[in-house]
Amino acid sequence: MELRVWAPYASHVDAVVDGAWHRMRDAGFGWRAVEVERVGRYAFSLQGGPPRPDPRSRAQPDGVHAPSAWVDIEPPRDGWRGFPLRDAVLYELHVGTFTPEGTLDAAIAKLDHLVGLGVNAVELMPLAAFPGRRGWGYDGVDLYAVHEAYGGPHALRRFVDAAHARGIAVVLDVVYNHLGPDGNFVSEFGPYFTDRHRTPWGEALNFDGRESDNVRAFVLDNAAQWFRDFGIDGLRLDAVQAIIDLSAVHILEELSVLRDRLAGELGRTLWLMAESDLNDPRLVDWRDRNGYGLDAQWSDDFHHALHVALTNERVGYYGDFDGLPDVSKALTDAFVYDGRYSPFRHRRHGRPATSIPSDHFIVSLQNHDQVGNRARGERIAHLTGARRAQAAAALLLTAPYVPLLFMGEEWAASAPFLYFTDHVDPELARSVSDGRRYDFAAFGWQPGDVPDPQDPATFVASRLNWSELERSPHRETLDWYRSLIRLRRDAPAIREAPREATRISCDAAAGWIAVRRGPLQVLVNLGSSPAEVPAEEAGTVAAASDEAIDIAHGRVRLPPESAAALLAE
Repeated sequence: MELRVWAPYASHVDAVVDGAWHRMRDAGFGWRAVEVERVGRYAFSLQGGPPRPDPRSRAQPDGVHAPSAWVDIEPPRDGWRGFPLRDAVLYELHVGTFTPEGTLDAAIAKLDHLVGLGVNAVELMPLAAFPGRRGWGYDGVDLYAVHEAYGGPHALRRFVDAAHARGIAVVLDVVYNHLGPDGNFVSEFGPYFTDRHRTPWGEALNFDGRESDNVRAFVLDNAAQWFRDFGIDGLRLDAVQAIIDLSAVHILEELSVLRDRLAGELGRTLWLMAESDLNDPRLVDWRDRNGYGLDAQWSDDFHHALHVALTNERVGYYGDFDGLPDVSKALTDAFVYDGRYSPFRHRRHGRPATSIPSDHFIVSLQNHDQVGNRARGERIAHLTGARRAQAAAALLLTAPYVPLLFMGEEWAASAPFLYFTDHVDPELARSVSDGRRYDFAAFGWQPGDVPDPQDPATFVASRLNWSELERSPHRETLDWYRSLIRLRRDAPAIREAPREATRISCDAAAGWIAVRRGPLQVLVNLGSSPAEVPAEEAGTVAAASDEAIDIAHGRVRLPPESAAALLAE
C-alpha cells in the first residue's frame, strides 16, 4: 500500500510505520510517497525531525500528538437517497453531552426519540480530533479524523447507518476557517496558513496565496470524504465570514461544484449550509447569478429579534433589534439588516434577500452559540419560563424557513449548555479560562460567576437529563413541539406559501403577533396578560399551547404566554 503526504519545502521526508523508518520518494508538486507492506500506527518525519501525525489522518487513537492509525472505511450501501432541505427539521446536538456516555453509539439509542419528535435531520457539532476529551470541537486539529472520545471513525459510520435506517439525514459541522492551537502540526508540512489574512482565532487558511492549490484540495477532499465515505448528507460550514479567499473562484463556490458532482455520482441529495453573520445572499444565490451556490445559510436576525421580544435584553448585538416588529421583518424578508444602519456595528449591514427562496435560510430559537456563549449557558426557557418559550416555538416551527432545534430544547431541558474545554497545555488552559472571565466582566459578571471551562464539572453540568421528560413542564413542552412539527409536516402551506404573501400584525407593547400565510394563521401572545388578537378567518385550531384559547367573532382570545395555529377551512 502507498502512503502519501504533501510537504513541498522539506528536503526529505520519512514515513515512520510501526517504528520502522522509510524514506519517501518525490511524487511531484511537493508530494512524497512510499510503498509499505502494511500499516498500523504511522507518522511522518520532516528532515529528520520528530514524527508528526498525518494531516489527513482518519484516526488518532492515542491523541492528536501521537502517531496516526490507518483505518479502512466501508462506504454506505444502504440505498438512502435523502430529501430536499425544504422538508427538513434540523436538530443540533453535541455528542459528548447528548447522552451520559457521550459517544456516537450511545446517541444511536436516542434516535427513536427524534423520530417520535418528528425530527428528520441531525446536525452533529464538530467531530474533528482535538486535544483532551472534552470540548465543543471548534478547535479541531485533525480535520479528517473522528474524535476518539466519541468512538472514532467506525462509530460515525454506525451512527449514519442507524440514522438513515430511521429516515434521518446527518449533517456534520465542519470548521474550514482555522485549526486549533494545540496539536496543530500541519504548518510544519507546508503553507497551510497565510499571514495575509487573520481570523478571530488566529491565522487564516491559505486559500489564495502561494501553494494554495493543495490547501484548497485539503479542504475539498475533506468534504468529499464525509459525503462519499461516511454517508454524511450535509455539511454545516462554520463562520464562513472568516473563510477569506480572494481567488477568482471562491473556495465556497468550489465546494458547491464538488457537492453537485458528488450528488450525481452518489445518487443522493447533498447539502451545504453556511453559518454567516454577513447577511449576504450571494452565499446561497445560484452560481449562474454569480452566487456561491450553497443550499442555505443561517439567518441569525430571526433569532436575535425573537430573543429581544422574549427577554428584552439589549446588550451587545441584541441592541440592534426591536423585538416583534423585527420578528415581522425577519419572517417576510429573511434579513432584518438588509442594508440598514446597525448601531452595534456603527455601519450599514447586509443586503436584501427577498429574491432568495425561503428554504435557503435556517432559523432557530436556540443553538449552541446563543446558549453556550452566555456566561451561565442559559437556555431560553431558563430566561423566560417554559410557557413563553413554548409560545415562541410556534413562530419558529411555522416559519417559512428551515427550522433548527438545539438538543433538549424540545422538552425545556434543565441542563445549561456551558463552554467547556480539556486543553492539555496548561498555559493555553489558563489563558482560555482567564479570557472567558475577562470577556464576561464587561457584561457585569463577577469572576466567580463564570464557570471554569477546564473544570470537568462544567462539562458534566451540560449533559442532558433524559429522566425529566415525563415531568412537568418538560412533558408538556415535548408534546407541544411534537404537535408543531406534525403540523409543519402535514400543512404544506408552511413550507410552500411565498413569503411575499405573508400578512403580519403585531402589538409590541401587548406582546402579541399574528402571522397569516396562505391558509395558515399563527397567533402568539408573548405577554403576561391575555390578548385579543384579530383573526382573518376563524378556521379550525390545528395546534394550541393552551386549552383556554377562545375564538369568537373574528377575534381570538389568547391566554398569557400562549400560541395557536389556525387553518382556514
